[in-house]
Amino acid sequence: MNNPFQEQFLKAGLVNKQQVQKANQKKKKSSSNQQQRSKKAAADEQARLKARKAEQAKTERDRALNKHKQEQAQKKAISIEINNLISDNLLKRDEKCDIAYNFEHRNKVNRIYVNADMKSQVVQGKLGIARIEGRYELVPLSIAQKIQQRNEKRVILFETEQSQESSENDPYADYQIPDDLTW
Repeated sequence: MNNPFQEQFLKAGLVNKQQVQKANQKKKKSSSNQQQRSKKAAADEQARLKARKAEQAKTERDRALNKHKQEQAQKKAISIEINNLISDNLLKRDEKCDIAYNFEHRNKVNRIYVNADMKSQVVQGKLGIARIEGRYELVPLSIAQKIQQRNEKRVILFETEQSQESSENDPYADYQIPDDLTW
């Protein structure tokens, strides 16, 4: 017995051994219950922290996913709008369009068949070439500029101002290129 009061009560005959043992058991139970409660409280707190962190991580992932979905939806809407602009304003080409006009787009040489009038307008910069569903179509300059504002990769514009600037330093500027020369 560790408690001097218990020993004194036993000697005085106020309590018996069973009562002392019962008191010790209650004391041990209460201390072990307190330890268990404190351990349980600590474990609960850790579980809450983990749950909060997991919830925050999930929220961040959801935000990123929603942002990505919104960007994709916006790109799709712009693409549909561009397709509508091209299909509504394209210049019809028929069997009379037998001149192959070659142009570069995305580091590839592509070909579109046009007539002489269309070719001269493209060269002068009055028409643009726009890509729709894997093919190329001719569109007026104003439509081509609208498309270029939305997506530069979908349109090809030939500006005459660039050729004038380069002709100032060009030693062959005085020589005229024959009309029948095409590449």
